[in-house]
Amino acid sequence: MTQDELISRGEYLVTTGGCADCHSPKIMTDQGPVPDMERYLSGHPAGDTLPPVPEAMANAPWILFTPDLTATVGPWGTSYAANLTPDPSGLGNWTLEQFIRALREGKYKGLENSRPLMPPMPWQNFRNFTDQDLEAIFLYLKTLKPIDNVVPAWQPPAS
Repeated sequence: MTQDELISRGEYLVTTGGCADCHSPKIMTDQGPVPDMERYLSGHPAGDTLPPVPEAMANAPWILFTPDLTATVGPWGTSYAANLTPDPSGLGNWTLEQFIRALREGKYKGLENSRPLMPPMPWQNFRNFTDQDLEAIFLYLKTLKPIDNVVPAWQPPAS
């Protein structure tokens, strides 16, 4: 495939794979939340604080999502959807090898000795993509508008 064909394939895979469902802040409409295309794939907004978890839910076997689906609270703690844009606060400094490791091995920032990617990121669903598909996704993400958004760090569960 040519570079342009790979980028088009990557756009198709990102779109059909539902990456924007979690990695894009939303705008509420009469049809429910839709991706905010001005902040497309920029992850959980850095300035948004989460409301407190209701006491009745604190130890319940439930998973809570923010209304825009970019942050989740569950038994693993609190996780935030990453910035997938080519800004340095997102994927801007990543290599293709890191990207592949993140999606094949579930490693944070694709670093060998890093913590695992936290739920609800379904990296296990992506690990069987071909090398060419992962490269296509990576190349497409590198074409997006860079958005400076330092996503909050994962928070382990309260003990």
